[in-house]
Amino acid sequence: MASPRIGLALGGGGARGLAHVPVLEAFDDLGITPHAIAGTSIGALIGAGYAGGMSGDQIRAYIEMALSDRNAVLARLWQLRPKRFADIFSGGGGGVMQFDPLRVLEVFAGDAIPKTFEELKIPLTVLATDFYGCREVDLRSGPLHSAVAASIAIPALFKPVTIQDRIMIDGGVVNPLPFDALPQACDIVVAVDVVGSPVPRRKTPHPSASDSLFGATQILMQSVVSEKLKSRRPDILVRPDIEAFRVLDFLKARKIMDAAQPTRETVKREIEKSIRAIEKSGNGEKIA
Repeated sequence: MASPRIGLALGGGGARGLAHVPVLEAFDDLGITPHAIAGTSIGALIGAGYAGGMSGDQIRAYIEMALSDRNAVLARLWQLRPKRFADIFSGGGGGVMQFDPLRVLEVFAGDAIPKTFEELKIPLTVLATDFYGCREVDLRSGPLHSAVAASIAIPALFKPVTIQDRIMIDGGVVNPLPFDALPQACDIVVAVDVVGSPVPRRKTPHPSASDSLFGATQILMQSVVSEKLKSRRPDILVRPDIEAFRVLDFLKARKIMDAAQPTRETVKREIEKSIRAIEKSGNGEKIA
C-alpha cells in the first residue's frame, strides 16, 4: 500500500508562527515529505522556505541568524522605513507608518525562498485576502515573493500588495488556519494553530494602541478558527504552548522556538498513530 499523503497547514500569528519550526523538524525526523502545504501569513513564509527545499533545522538556523542581533535587525528596519514624509502617513492622514512587505521579505528572507511557485519541491498554497473583494485568495502559481508578501501584509504594519490588479492584505484576516486549502487527496491533515490571544503588559492592564490593534486581530482570527472547527477538523490539530509571546516578538525568536520544542515529539507521535490507523484499515482511506 502506498504511504499516506499528509497535508500540512501552517497558520498565521506573527512571531508566534516561529513555533512552526519544531513541527517541520518532526516531519524531518520521521523522513516524511508533506504531500502539500498551505500557509497563511508567517505560515506562508515558513512554508515557502520548507517547500523550497530547506529542512526544519536549516530554517531554525536561518531564523536565528537573521534575528539574533537586535541592533542589526533594527538597523535593517530603519533602512526600510518610508523615505518620503508623504509615505510615512499613508492613507490620507491615518497617522500610521507602514512598511513595504515585499522589501522586508527581500531583505530578511529573499535568498531563502525560490522566486516562483514552479521552483518549489512541494506544492504550496499561499493564502491572502482580496481587500476590496472581501474574500480569500489562494495563490498557487507565478511569482512567489509577491504572494508571500501579500500573505504577511498585516494591516497597519505593512502596505497592501497588488497582485493581478487586486489589492491584497494578510491572509490571516479571512483564513488564519488554512487546512481547508489543502488538496482533498490528503489522507492525513496536520494543522498548526499559532493565533493565540492578547498578552497583558506587566506595568499596566490597559493595552497600548498597537496592542489593541493586534489583540483585536487575534480575537477576530480566533473566532474564524473556532467557527471553522465546528464544521470540519483536521486529523491532527497542533497548538504549541506559546501564549506568553506577542505578535511582534520576533526578537525572541529562539525563545519562541524553544518553548514550542515539545511539539516536535507530540507531532511525531500523532502522525505515527494516524499512519498506523490508516494501515490497519487496509484500504488507504482516511479514517472517519
